[in-house]
Amino acid sequence: MVSVTPLGYPNHMSRGFQGLVLKALGANDYRLTVTDVTDIGPHYRRIGFDAGGLLDHHPYHATQWIRMWIPNGDKLQQRGYTLVDPRPDENRFDVEFALHDTPASEWARAAATGDVIDATVMGSKFAMPSPAPSEYVVFGDTASLPAINSLLDEADSVPARIWLEWQYPDDRALPVHANDASTVTWVQRIDDGRLMREAADAITPDDDAYGWVACDMRTTRHIAKRLRSTLAKNAVKSQAYWT
Repeated sequence: MVSVTPLGYPNHMSRGFQGLVLKALGANDYRLTVTDVTDIGPHYRRIGFDAGGLLDHHPYHATQWIRMWIPNGDKLQQRGYTLVDPRPDENRFDVEFALHDTPASEWARAAATGDVIDATVMGSKFAMPSPAPSEYVVFGDTASLPAINSLLDEADSVPARIWLEWQYPDDRALPVHANDASTVTWVQRIDDGRLMREAADAITPDDDAYGWVACDMRTTRHIAKRLRSTLAKNAVKSQAYWT
């Protein structure tokens, strides 16, 4: 077990009530160190990290995520990010940041090799459905694309229908790990996600399909409710990625 304190931030910035709750629940803390920075597009950045022992204590699973403590004014706020391309033998993984007007985006834009940031691990649980479904029905956006790609990597040859919401035209050039039997549909974000909700209302999933939803809170709730009206309750996984 590795325990660290939030050093490396101005004035030992506080994690606030969230930090106290996670500590009381026995969450594990780790110090991450930036190893490299790569721009995938104008609004998307991949940052490599030394894992600080995290992967030794938390074996990787698809859609695995961590809580990173982002500076915001004189405090720290936790934001969830998916592990990308974990390499336990090297003690490294990457994290991909959709760059918008947020404190996390500001941190990612300024990140450089050698910078440190703290992360907490608690609550990341997911197992691929067994037996495999006939298809995956996936709804997400650039924030949840890393998790979607990790899901698709584990899906093998199972086909997937994937809807992704874009805010910038170049978002549509981001890599999606879909196999040859799958389809990817990019939908522009307008009216707080209206087109995504309409897309979900218009489809008919296979009876033994598996639904996976990770959009903004309102859209996630709508689509998850729609899928649960036709699929088994345990065949739908949903998580609002932002509000």
